[in-house]
Amino acid sequence: MSAPLSDYRSWGGLAARESRIVDARDWLEAPARHRPALAYGNGRSYGDSCLNDGGTLIDARDLDEILAFDRETGLITCGAGLLLDRLLDITVPAGWFPPVTPGTAFVTIGGALANDVHGKNHHSAGTFGCHVRAFELVRSDGQRVICAPDLNSELFAATIGGFGLTGLVTQVTLQLMPIASAEMAQEILPFGDLDRFFEIAAASDATHDYTVAWIDSLAGGRDLGRGVFFRANHAPASGIPAPRPARSLSFPLKPPFPLINRMTLSAFNWLYRSSQPSDGLTRRVPYRPFFYPLDRVRDWNRAYGPKGLRQFQCAVPLDKAPDTVAEMLRQTLAAGEASFLTVLKLFGDKPSPGLMSFPMPGATLTLDFPNRGERTEQLLSRLDGLAIAAGGRVNPYKDARMSSATFAASFPRWRDFAAHIDPGFSSDFWRRVTAQ
Repeated sequence: MSAPLSDYRSWGGLAARESRIVDARDWLEAPARHRPALAYGNGRSYGDSCLNDGGTLIDARDLDEILAFDRETGLITCGAGLLLDRLLDITVPAGWFPPVTPGTAFVTIGGALANDVHGKNHHSAGTFGCHVRAFELVRSDGQRVICAPDLNSELFAATIGGFGLTGLVTQVTLQLMPIASAEMAQEILPFGDLDRFFEIAAASDATHDYTVAWIDSLAGGRDLGRGVFFRANHAPASGIPAPRPARSLSFPLKPPFPLINRMTLSAFNWLYRSSQPSDGLTRRVPYRPFFYPLDRVRDWNRAYGPKGLRQFQCAVPLDKAPDTVAEMLRQTLAAGEASFLTVLKLFGDKPSPGLMSFPMPGATLTLDFPNRGERTEQLLSRLDGLAIAAGGRVNPYKDARMSSATFAASFPRWRDFAAHIDPGFSSDFWRRVTAQ
């Protein structure tokens, strides 16, 4: 069945124009009719990697069955269109948890695979692809291929983190991790500058599975890089029922201009920092607000205004990270930009099986900006340059403006990946970064 074109856009606010929408089950009956194609999950990609202007978008959300779930081993096979949100509702009461989860539960399992998502536990668990045991891939000629680490291994590696360009993933077998409760044992540690962040992060990665920091992007001078550090492990069983999660709210309006600016962000940052406990005590908290705090506000991206938002994320080697991150924060301040979601954490050294996976050992910084046109573009280009000069890379799954040069410098093996692309698949992103 077809869906309105207006429903198909990236989370950053880019519209999918002139795309033909085909239900996944209809596409599977005659894939050769719809070229070039691209699978579309729940549209939570920030950039244009989920868009296919002038081609076909395969609506994969109906591929959402639970095909098998072994509650003894934690091995689950599900349709690629299954939302992580629903997977959690099924597996957490049974004592199992996704081994890697991004910052929203409203992504499909196929989307998590295509982006090889990472989470707050990359230093201990690696990426999502590290825990994929097998998947079915349907090529544009109708061929169905089972891929696993030891079966069609090159296609397995190209598809994990492969932007959805190797074909349509229909089902995924994933190894879950056991948990004793639906709560997290969390500690919150405010810190005053970047040096203190790196001290806390290095110590915490040895003791906690999940670590991440929020950074006050408006703090400069001696306070540059100040923020709040969150670290947690899955809590042991307590015998006390976990509290019900708070109800989600919808963002109430579509403002004609960005609500994120230096004035509103300054007030928010002060309130956020001052509301955090500073005693360093361990507290039990439900898992959803720890992993998915923004999911409580539906359509929160509306706050960035009608022109949408641009997200920047980089990874840089640890020895270059303190100076590079500091300069990125200074450049953001100097440009007069306001980043609401400024996140900093350390990546570990566990390699992904994905050929094009983004994480690398070191530190990763994420910044979100209202799209203000050329002013924002110039800042993002400078940030790209800083990341590449440090020997790092820029995240292509979140970038709606990455240049061919930045992409090639971030992923020098991209031509090896390109050899495995299905000729019947394409995307706005891929056409852009390979145009030169």
